[in-house]
Amino acid sequence: MKSIFFTRGVPPRESIPVNALAECARAVIIDEGIDILQYAPAAGYSPLRELIAQKKNASMDRIILGQGSLQILDILLHCLLHSGDTVAVEQPTYDRVLTLMRRAGLRICPMNLGRDGLDLDNLENKLGNGEQIRLIYTIPDFQNPSGMVMTLEKRKRLIDLASRFNFYIVEDSPYRDLRYEGEAFPSLFDLVPDTTIQLSSFSKLICPGLRVGYAVLPQNLTKTVTHYAEDTYINPSYLNHAIVYRFLQNGLMEDHLVFLKNLYGMRLKSMLSALDKNMPDRCTWTHPQGGFFVGLWLASNDGPALLERAETQGLRLSDGRGFFVHAGENFIRLPFCALNEEEIQEGIKKLAQIIHP
Repeated sequence: MKSIFFTRGVPPRESIPVNALAECARAVIIDEGIDILQYAPAAGYSPLRELIAQKKNASMDRIILGQGSLQILDILLHCLLHSGDTVAVEQPTYDRVLTLMRRAGLRICPMNLGRDGLDLDNLENKLGNGEQIRLIYTIPDFQNPSGMVMTLEKRKRLIDLASRFNFYIVEDSPYRDLRYEGEAFPSLFDLVPDTTIQLSSFSKLICPGLRVGYAVLPQNLTKTVTHYAEDTYINPSYLNHAIVYRFLQNGLMEDHLVFLKNLYGMRLKSMLSALDKNMPDRCTWTHPQGGFFVGLWLASNDGPALLERAETQGLRLSDGRGFFVHAGENFIRLPFCALNEEEIQEGIKKLAQIIHP
């Protein structure tokens, strides 16, 4: 029995532009090999930093490149905070971020997600009652793991709270460009570019194996973060940065993004139609217009037992508790990105039968 994996949100094999990347790699090694294969400044390959800066309408010295955005977040946590400091996160949130925060000895304050994003009433109450939150981590566009999008009203209100109570906003935006329908809201960075820390990467847009992520930092943080990075790994891979830059510079991203949106958009529609057709009414789920994930909430806290039952039926699920600071027994993350439409339909039908035999 072939297993169906509703586990990691990985790009499928067919999404990776192997031939184009091979041509870019060959070209940059021939043209720039002596430089990009040598030790180099820790902030990363300047042409790619400049290209990102132009897109963000920011100065290049605010851009730092790393081995994926998660590594940059790890550096930020150590540069900005001390063990015992309080940080806020959406609940549920990206599980590896919780791992980094726990590893740094931080106190994590979870804020539940509603249909329109973060529970800001709860956040404001905590801040007003003296909670010293130093930083909030948020994925406002097609959130991992729920697929939710923060409304414009809540984006503006979060910015206002950050200004009033003096905490950092870290906006993670790996899925923002993967919108398959509907209109985008301005990013938090768009609304307040001088103080928001924005993270993103090319893992979902080109491929994860190159490990090219970046941060747009407030001006006063760039030297500190860059020095910490240099003391940690000397410099990131300039070869990988140069390959990504050549891919972008050659105009390959435009057509590739159209291809990705068509590919993932059809898979998302397939998942939502399968949920509508098969899933018991007492379950609820998100209806995202982009990204990689649909979040499913069970009517009971049967998630851990469900994992074992699913395994016997050839269905692999992530433990929902991993995305929560507390609880999560009633949550299932459903990635649709790496499964074809037949696998999605079969997988959701099996899941529904396991939930409601």
